[in-house]
Amino acid sequence: MQTSEHKKVWLAIYTKPRAEKKVADRLEKNGFEVYCPTYTTIRQWSDRKKKVVIPAIPSYCFIKIEEHKRWDALKDPGAVRYIFWQGKPAVIKEQQILAFKRFMGEIGENEEIFSSPLSEGDKVLIRSGSFTGIEADILKIRKTEVQLILPELELKLVCQRKDIDKIG
Repeated sequence: MQTSEHKKVWLAIYTKPRAEKKVADRLEKNGFEVYCPTYTTIRQWSDRKKKVVIPAIPSYCFIKIEEHKRWDALKDPGAVRYIFWQGKPAVIKEQQILAFKRFMGEIGENEEIFSSPLSEGDKVLIRSGSFTGIEADILKIRKTEVQLILPELELKLVCQRKDIDKIG
């Protein structure tokens, strides 16, 4: 189990205007896991039309980072600051990042995505079926199925691996 200091969390970085993709590229080259959602659109100039890739959220990118490495990412010349909420860096849940990737069409609804390997005791979010949106703990892992326990209900159930997302 990771200690809270070594646990990676998603944080939002505010960047200089129009520097989102450059910041994300440089941070990735430095070994960080970065997400900068983009989309392609056609822009009209006076003499031509051109397809351009534009950040979906201007002046923001997201980074999955450990607490003790947080300031290393701000050394990038395009990074301005982290976004704070109630005096602390705003932590974005893994399922919110995955939901945004699904919304942007970057991953399919039934696509199996794991940010890190699943292990017994991990907390997961159920994303389909009768218990959609409920958090559970992993009891056993099989090839395509995972045995879960819902702590609030003291209920055991079996889900397909594709129907859960690891939390944090």
